[in-house]
Amino acid sequence: MEKTEIETRLRDVLVSELGLDADKINRSANFETDLDVDSLGVVELLMAMEDEFGVKIPDDEAEHIHTVGEAIDLVHGKLNV
Repeated sequence: MEKTEIETRLRDVLVSELGLDADKINRSANFETDLDVDSLGVVELLMAMEDEFGVKIPDDEAEHIHTVGEAIDLVHGKLNV
């Protein structure tokens, strides 16, 4: 799966599951500082990403996801092994 498709699907998840403003979502957006996603929101996001893309994101990998771009890269890496 291409990164552009992952980005589009992730944006849809962020809007539908977390109620975020689509205009604020870009690869460099930080979940906490730019998108105001709290720790509970991050957990919800990880679960939604696992469901949407059919991947498993262990806690040690989840700790390194701070931006939308990092989330896209992680999913891309898991889908294209």
